Amino acid sequence: MNDTQEWLYEIKPKGKLIDLNLKEIWRYRDLMVLFIKRDIVTVYKQTILGPLWFIIQPLFTSVVFTLIFNEVAGIDNGAIPNFLFNLTGLTLWSYFKESLNATSNSFKSNAGIFGKVYFPRFISPASKVLSGLLKFSIQLLILVVFYGYYAYHGMEVRPSYYLPLLLVVILNVILLAMGIGMILSAFTTKYRDVSLLVGFGLNLLMYLSAVMYSMDVARDRLKDYYWAVEWNPIAHIIESYRSLWFNSLEMYWPGIHMGLALGVVVFFIGLIFFNRTEKTFIDTV
Repeated sequence: MNDTQEWLYEIKPKGKLIDLNLKEIWRYRDLMVLFIKRDIVTVYKQTILGPLWFIIQPLFTSVVFTLIFNEVAGIDNGAIPNFLFNLTGLTLWSYFKESLNATSNSFKSNAGIFGKVYFPRFISPASKVLSGLLKFSIQLLILVVFYGYYAYHGMEVRPSYYLPLLLVVILNVILLAMGIGMILSAFTTKYRDVSLLVGFGLNLLMYLSAVMYSMDVARDRLKDYYWAVEWNPIAHIIESYRSLWFNSLEMYWPGIHMGLALGVVVFFIGLIFFNRTEKTFIDTV
């Protein structure tokens, strides 16, 4: 064998704390596409309604929230229709919740394939987040349909001039969900009950995330307990997301600025945890 022969691929341990290795991820882009297709197809395979669940879930949840929080609890959203207000918050919250939950289970759910085949492990959580964009896009389309319906019937619903910043808000959610998810994935490999705690915690977190109420309502009603919402970054992101959809709301800049800064920091911290766990998880999972 010629000693000067150059290898086409070289697999070696990571030597850096933060090693995203985009070149290698691009080389395995076909595998990422396959993972995305798998995630989309298998979720609703052998179901009666199939992808219609993408539509049914947020619509029914919005109806329930409207009845409980607006009709019974008396939360007033001003000129904004209550149903549309709740649907707007739910679309972004659902994407965050499912992205974080799927990312946190990256090692546990892929232990079989991780132990047999080499590929950049980051592809697994990335594919989960990207496949979730399809569901989010469908729900966003439903939101636009109802938005147009209320506008057509004379309701005062107009988007903000800053509506294109939706892309920044979505990026904030992706970074924050992946960062927290990768941190939690390091713990789920050792402690199986962490995944149960994540699911339970996310259900509770929704009520502190300004999904069915505004930050102003939380400040007025929670008073001394408002700090629980104020210190929740996803609540600020959802508030900024909603202010982009409704021009009648004052533009909420903290959610965009703080969300992006915090999202970047948490993402790279999560990447450090993910890379460290990747080296030894197969021995403990």
